Amino acid sequence: MTLVAGVDSSTQSCKVLIVDAGTGQTVRTGKASHPDGSEIAPSHWWEALLEALDDAGGLTDVSAISVAGQQHGMVLLDADGRVLRDALLWNDTRSAGAADDLVAEIGAADLAQRCGSVPVASFTITKIRWVRDNEPALVDKVAAVALPHDWLSWRLRGYGPAGESPLGPNLDQLVTDRSDASGTGYWSPHTESYDLGLFELAFGRSACEAAPSQSSTAGARAAGAIILPKVAAPSAVVGTIHPSLCEGPGGTSIKVGAGAGDNAAGALGLGAVPGDVVVSVGTSGTVFAVSEHPDADTTGTIAGFADASGAYLPIVVTLNAARILSTTAELLGVDFDEFARLALAAKPGSAGVVLVPYFEGERTPNLPDATASFHGLSIASTTRENIARASIEGMLCGLAGGLAAIQAAGMAVTRILLIGGAVQNTAVQVVAGQVFDVPLVVPTPGEYVARGAAVQAAWSLNGTRPDWALESIASPPADHRAEILAQYRTVAGV
Repeated sequence: MTLVAGVDSSTQSCKVLIVDAGTGQTVRTGKASHPDGSEIAPSHWWEALLEALDDAGGLTDVSAISVAGQQHGMVLLDADGRVLRDALLWNDTRSAGAADDLVAEIGAADLAQRCGSVPVASFTITKIRWVRDNEPALVDKVAAVALPHDWLSWRLRGYGPAGESPLGPNLDQLVTDRSDASGTGYWSPHTESYDLGLFELAFGRSACEAAPSQSSTAGARAAGAIILPKVAAPSAVVGTIHPSLCEGPGGTSIKVGAGAGDNAAGALGLGAVPGDVVVSVGTSGTVFAVSEHPDADTTGTIAGFADASGAYLPIVVTLNAARILSTTAELLGVDFDEFARLALAAKPGSAGVVLVPYFEGERTPNLPDATASFHGLSIASTTRENIARASIEGMLCGLAGGLAAIQAAGMAVTRILLIGGAVQNTAVQVVAGQVFDVPLVVPTPGEYVARGAAVQAAWSLNGTRPDWALESIASPPADHRAEILAQYRTVAGV
C-alpha cells in the first residue's frame, strides 16, 4: 500500500490526512491548532504543521505530500528569508480602503479582465497596497511575497531563514499553484501568468516570477525586483522534503506536490465536476463551481479563480458562516442539539424575523464595516425558536445569493454538495432544502481540503489524477420555500 499525505493549513488549525493512494481511504490523521485572529505570525503555521504531522504518526511510510492553505494571506520575506511582519489573512478587512483605491485607479472592468476578479479587502493585492501606504518603512525590505501554502511547502523542502533552515533563504525556490496564485489579484487565469504591472501599481516596486533553476536570487534582487512564487502545474513535483525533517519509506525522498488554495483543494477532495456547486459552511462561507472557462465578473460578486486541476473555479465568498450559528447558540445559552430543536420548532420564514448576519463585516456584498441586525421583531415573533431559525435562514440566504450569481453567469447547476461542520446539524440540512431550489447532497463528514491535497500528492506521485469514490450521508428532501429568500432579500436589500 502506497501512502500519501494531504495537509489543510486553515484559519483555525492544521489538519493532516494520511491516505491510501490507491483507494483514497484514510489511514490516520493529525491536527494542531492555530491562534485566533486575522493577523498571524507564520511561525505558528510551521509549528502547527510539525505538530500535526507528529500527531498523524509521522511521514516515514509516506511517499508524497501536498499542502493546501487558506488563500490570500500575505507573507512578506526579506532577502534572508525572514518574515518581515505578521501575515495579514483573508479575513483582515483593514485593506478595504486600499481595495477601493485600486478599483478607482484601474477600473473594475479592467481588473476583472486582467486578474479574473474585482479585488476586495480579502485579496493579497489589497494587502500589499495597504502595507505600501501604512508601513512604508517595510517596502524597500521586501524581497519576496508568498502565500501560506507555498511558504509552508518551501519550509518543508528545507528552505527558510538564514541560519535557521538547512538550505537557507533561496527565494527562487518559492513555488505556488494556479489556484492560490489566482487569489492574489495579480495573476491572471486568462493568460496563466502574473500581471506584473498590477503588482507594481499596487506596491510601487517591480516583481518577477521565481526561477527555481537558478542557484540564487542575487540577480533579481540586484535589479530590485520582488520575487513571486513560480506557478507549478497541478500534477507537478516541486521538490522533496528535506531529509533533516523526514525520510520516506526505506530512506527514500518524500515528494512534495504543488499545493493549492483551500477551496480548490476542497473541490479536488470532493471530485467535483462541471455541474456541481460546492456550498461550504466553515469560518467563511463559500459557493463555488467547477467551470471549463475562466470568468470575469465586473460587479465583483464572483471571483474568477483557477482551480487545482487545470480548469476554473468561479467562487463567491461570505465572511460570515458557521460562527453565525455558534454566536446565536451562545446567545440563547444552548448547545447545537438544542439549537437545532429550537430552529425546527419554528415555521419557515421565522414568523417574519430576519437576521442579516454581517457580524464581521461582509465580503459579498462588499460591506467591510457592516454589522449584524435582526429585523421583524415583535412581541409575538421574538421567541427563541424564531431567533434560532432566523440565524440559519440568514446564513443560508447569504450563500444563496452566491448560487444565484453563479447561475446568472450562465453556469448550469445540477446538484449542490453541502459541506462543512455546520451542515451536520439536522436543522441546517432541513432549512437548506427549503432555501436552495437545487438537489442537495451532504457528503460523509471529512476533511475535504486535506483530502484534496492528498489527491494532489497522489497525482504528483504517479502522474495520474486519482478517482476516489465520494460517500454521502444525506440528501435533504426538496422542500423549496421561495418566501424565505424573498423575505431576506427585501430586508437585506440584495
